Amino acid sequence: MIGDRVPECCALPHTSAVEDTLRTVFVRSGRGEPVSTSALADELRVSAPTVSIMLKRLTAAGLLRRTDGHLAALTEHGAAHARDVVRRHRLLEAFLAQELGVPWDEVHAEADALEHAVSDRLVDRIDAHLGHPGRDPHGDPIPRAGDRQEEEWGLRLDAAPAGSAFDVERVYDRDSAALRYLSGLGIHPGVRLDVTARQPFGGPLWVRVGAADHALGEPLTHLVHGRVVA
Repeated sequence: MIGDRVPECCALPHTSAVEDTLRTVFVRSGRGEPVSTSALADELRVSAPTVSIMLKRLTAAGLLRRTDGHLAALTEHGAAHARDVVRRHRLLEAFLAQELGVPWDEVHAEADALEHAVSDRLVDRIDAHLGHPGRDPHGDPIPRAGDRQEEEWGLRLDAAPAGSAFDVERVYDRDSAALRYLSGLGIHPGVRLDVTARQPFGGPLWVRVGAADHALGEPLTHLVHGRVVA
């Protein structure tokens, strides 16, 4: 593994833990999810005290700020570095899927391990080799180097009204078992499905994919994002 990155604009070495935290804050903020210490600890699979120490370091380095609700938010400086990590991660996912045939439920973990070890020069070569892809296998947009792309996740499937058609554009990639299940149903970016019925009192959402009807509970509908087309 290559050494920690130390960007000229930062005194703080960009360790794998720093980069993972920046990327997670970026993605959770884009999804409109709370960026609390406990939420970050759960997603990063570390203890809350470990996250608390990391957030203090990132705040002192000018990469994060704390909101009135004691939540974490990226500064402009922090967001620029977060996009760089996101770019590396999603390009690696695209490379692993397209060139090596790694299934979409496995590429996140593999890219997570590799993203801290690749140089910026290699990432640029991967980007060129793939023809500058716009999205990774989960439909997540790949930032261009130096741009100021924001995370826009579109409508969540659970918000689509019954009787509408829904174009799937993105699927949240943190749950590999859920990705395998959705793939088995034919639900992935680029698919149009029909929302046929919504059961009351927290019941499932019924969708039709091709000629098959499926009942999806909230944990699954919260992962699928896109837009209503009819």
